[in-house]
Amino acid sequence: MILHNGLRLDANLKWLFTELPFEQRFDAAAAAGFTAVEYASPYPYPAATLLRRLADAGLTQILINSPTGDPGSPERLGYACLPGRAAEFRAGAELGLEYAAVLGASFLHLPAGIRPAGVSRDRAFAQYVANLAWVADQARGTGVRLLLEAQNKQDAPGFVLDDQEHAAAVVDAIGEPHVGLLFDVYHASIDEPDVLAALRKFLPRTAHVQLADSPGRAEPGTGRVPWNDVFDTLRSAGYEGWVGCEYKPATSTEAGLKWIEEQVR
Repeated sequence: MILHNGLRLDANLKWLFTELPFEQRFDAAAAAGFTAVEYASPYPYPAATLLRRLADAGLTQILINSPTGDPGSPERLGYACLPGRAAEFRAGAELGLEYAAVLGASFLHLPAGIRPAGVSRDRAFAQYVANLAWVADQARGTGVRLLLEAQNKQDAPGFVLDDQEHAAAVVDAIGEPHVGLLFDVYHASIDEPDVLAALRKFLPRTAHVQLADSPGRAEPGTGRVPWNDVFDTLRSAGYEGWVGCEYKPATSTEAGLKWIEEQVR
């Protein structure tokens, strides 16, 4: 789906079209006008099955995540910062790179994880950076870009990346062109004092953007985020990437899509 002045939206199939079984969401996204999709976990399905779904619907895969733990578990946001779990994380990252290659996904997001109780912040962070450097080496030359994302402390207390500044510092420290930021407007709007200032500051390091309003994490126009200003900032900066719709529709997906005409001017 193309927005004004070249901004492009893709549908996050974990969050949108949940009225349907997952494998039917591809066709639903295409019918709604999307030309690309993202979702966190392709791993319950053979990559070849998902590739057929994409091809049949005429869709491009933009992003997947590396494997994480079960919803509601301490590992739900990843293994990367967990001491003693490096082998598990690295095997998952390799699997993620394999899926990304088959699906033609541009991005593999590496969730940083929640610091376990009894583990110091410095130890968890050192484990995260070591794991990230290892994956960056594995991904070199594959055409897949790795993404780092800061998550807000209300929803993810103990998340090893403190904020956008912290995530950007890691990107700079790794120093690889295929490692960049995932700027999530929802998370930033909760943790940052000025979401627009943060977006302007970190956009040069940002390879992908995701959106949801806050509070509530529903579609734009349901909360307090100044969306016209967000989109103006992306346009004025010449942002050419995709914007992932990672929100929980307030009612149904189809009804909620009216925000595109109402909020984007």
